[in-house]
Amino acid sequence: MNLGMPELIFIFLLALVLVGPKKLPELARQLGKYMAEFKRASNEFRRQLEDEMLNIELEERAKKEKEAPRVLPPEPQPEEPAITQAQGIVSRGNSEDVSATLTNPSETAEAKPLPPSISVSTD
Repeated sequence: MNLGMPELIFIFLLALVLVGPKKLPELARQLGKYMAEFKRASNEFRRQLEDEMLNIELEERAKKEKEAPRVLPPEPQPEEPAITQAQGIVSRGNSEDVSATLTNPSETAEAKPLPPSISVSTD
C-alpha cells in the first residue's frame, strides 16, 4: 500500500470531520496500541512456527541417525618407506675412488688425491 501525501491529508481531514477534533487524538492512540499488539502477536506466531519447523527437522535427523548409524572409516596407518638400493647412479670420479670410500669410511673426500683427469689451476 503506497499512500502519498495528498492521500494522507485527505484521510486525516475525513477522520477529523467524522470523529471531531476532541476524540481524534484518543482514537489515534488506541489505533497505535492495536497495531503494536497485532505486530507483537504476529511476531510471536512466526517465532512459534519457526520453532516447530526446527523441532520437526531435528526429529527427522535423529530418526535417520538411529536407522543408519554413522560408521567412521578406519584411521590410515602410516606407511614406512621401503629402503631400496639405488640403481643407475653415475658418479663424477672413477669407480675405484667410490669403492675405496665405501670400504674405508674414515677417509674423507678432501684427504684423497684428485684423480689424474682433474687438474686444479691457481691463476
